[in-house]
Order: sequence, then C-alpha cells, then structure tokens
Amino acid sequence: MDKKKLINLFKIFLKIGFTILLVYLISLKIDLQEVKNVFLKSDPFYIFLAFLAYCTSQLASSWRLLSFLHSIGLNVTYGYNLRLYMLGLFYNVFLPGGIGGDGFKLYILRKRFQLPTKRIFLAMLLDRVSGLWAIGVLCVTLIILIPKIEINWVLPVVALFFGTAIYYIVLKKFFPDYAKCFIPAHIKSSVAQSMQLVSVICILLSQDFQGKFSPYLFSFLVSSLATVIPISFGGFGLREYVMTHASDVFDMKEDLAVFVTLTFLFISTIAALPGMWFVYKSKEFGDAPKEEEAAAFEREADSTID
Repeated sequence: MDKKKLINLFKIFLKIGFTILLVYLISLKIDLQEVKNVFLKSDPFYIFLAFLAYCTSQLASSWRLLSFLHSIGLNVTYGYNLRLYMLGLFYNVFLPGGIGGDGFKLYILRKRFQLPTKRIFLAMLLDRVSGLWAIGVLCVTLIILIPKIEINWVLPVVALFFGTAIYYIVLKKFFPDYAKCFIPAHIKSSVAQSMQLVSVICILLSQDFQGKFSPYLFSFLVSSLATVIPISFGGFGLREYVMTHASDVFDMKEDLAVFVTLTFLFISTIAALPGMWFVYKSKEFGDAPKEEEAAAFEREADSTID
C-alpha cells in the first residue's frame, strides 16, 4: 500500500474514531430513549414538508453553483449542472474518502470544457464561500431575535456590512470574472440557506412545537458552521454535539435539539439517493477516476492550456 492510500485510510479511521467519541459524549448528556420517543411521535406530514424544503434548498444551491460556472464561461445548462450536483451529493454522503463528490465534479467539468483546473476549482470554492456568507447573514438576523444573546445588535450588523464589503472588494480586485455574478449568486445562496431553516421549522412543527424557533435555528446554523471542519462523516455527531451544548445556553430541550439534527441528517441522506443513478446506471459522466489518475490527468491537461 502506497503512502497516499495509507494516509487516506488513516483519515477514515480517524473520522470513525472521532464520530464514535462524539456520540459517546452526547449519550452522557441526553437520554437516548427520550430521543427515540420524540422520533416515534413525529407528524409525518411535517417531516415530508421538511423534506420538500430541503430539496428546494438543494435546487437553489445547484442554481447558485451554475452562476459561478457561467461567470468563467462554462456553457452548462441547469439540467446538466443539477445532474452533476446530484452525483456529487451521493458521493459526499455515501462514498466518503477518495476523490470525493467535489473532486469528481471538478474532474468531469475539466475534462469536458478544457478550462484550467484552478478556474473551475475557484468557482466551486467561491460557491461554498457564498453559502457561508448566507449563514452569517441569517446568524446576525437571529442574534437580533434572541434576547439571551447579550450583545448590541448594531455590532454584528456593522461587522456583517463591512465584512461583505471587504469580501466583494477582494473578489472584484483579484477574481473579477467571479465578481460578475456576486449579487445573483448570493441571493440564491440566501434562498438555499433560508429553505434549510424552513426545513428545521417543519421538523420542529412535527412535534407540535409551541416555543421559540430562533434559538433552535441559530444553534442549527452554528452547528452547520462546525461541520465545515471535516472531522466526522457528513457532520454526524458534530452537529448533535454542538446542539446539546447550545441547549444549555438557550434552555432548549436537548432531546428535541438532537432530534432536529438527526432528522435533518436523515432527510439530507434520502435526498442524496437519486444521485445513485448517475453513479451506477447512467453513463453520462462515466466512472470516477482514482486519485492518481485524476491528478495525472489534471497535470497533463493543464500543461496544454495557455
């Protein structure tokens, strides 16, 4: 076994170990039987609405990525991009490790459109950055609605304003092609993240929830930011860990908080299943290359482009 494969294997075992540790720590704080009882009394109608809201968020996310791809001259249709996006979702959820969903999408786009890898990679990276920006906007909005957070609302609003201005100026100066789609892409990003919050609201309503939504929504967004750190599979365990600790701060029900994230994980997993068709049945995108093959292809292909 070569060094790279050994490192990848080590990363997978590290993620498994860290996920098990997180689940153990969560089990010390909550009664798993209570979480089970919460699941059993869920209203399936609201869970279905949560699923539809999540799917809508993914449609908006795919549309956002399309804006960045068009900004660098990739003549990609929405249908093609959506199919590719679904393939990437399936890879990221069900086939962790190796080249990954984003790596496979990058390989396919590079191979078809013959653009330098760096330009396509930046489009995909800035697509993710716009998602983080939208989470920041929603966090600031929710901070204003949560009296428990004892901070003058002016401070986060001003920080968001200047942060967005600096973000745009940097984009405009160093990545002018990508800056052309700044406004439409970030509007789509806001729609995508907002629909995920709608999904969380529906999950809470499945429990006939009568309390305040804002603490749960804010904690969910913070847990989403935490999952940017790739130390568990699909954020499993990490989201729940953040939510249980946020429950102490905002007086949320711990079993309900964990129920929200676990149900969201279940919904996102089900939503990723259609991508299986493009991995195993459809020949539109071909088979994913091994990491060595992809790296060799990128080196050879990029050397032929000015």
